[in-house]
Amino acid sequence: MTTFTSTLPDDLLKKLGEMAHKLSIPKNKIIEIALQIYLDQLVRAEYIHSYKQAANDEDILSIAEEGMEDYMKQLEP
Repeated sequence: MTTFTSTLPDDLLKKLGEMAHKLSIPKNKIIEIALQIYLDQLVRAEYIHSYKQAANDEDILSIAEEGMEDYMKQLEP
């Protein structure tokens, strides 16, 4: 594991310390969990953005509709 050094605003560091004490978890573990959640949310936001772009792309919509037609044909008895 790599060591990382950073600065935080005093009020945020105080809140972090209080929560770490309350939960009996090291401060770095709280930061690690929070950062992982935040990065996951950024990835989800990228997916949402790309799907919104695809929804406005006529070529992508056409390909999706063709794929759906094929899928529906496979479901027919």
